[in-house]
Amino acid sequence: MHESTVDRASALRPIVIEVAGEPQGIVVPHEGGYRFVAVRLPAFAIDGHQFETVEKAHFAVKAAVNKSSDAA
Repeated sequence: MHESTVDRASALRPIVIEVAGEPQGIVVPHEGGYRFVAVRLPAFAIDGHQFETVEKAHFAVKAAVNKSSDAA
């Protein structure tokens, strides 16, 4: 019984999303996908968005950060 709890805890760990070596936020499993939680200002444009995969979240975060730096 304890082993399944450990497996579930590992599966629910947040995954850090970095752009150019800088952490921008995390994704956490949510309703069959992943919800993004921003920790840096450039990524706040997509804070709370949900993605099907971690890869799609990373792509969106990178686009948001690049857009933010273009506007600056």
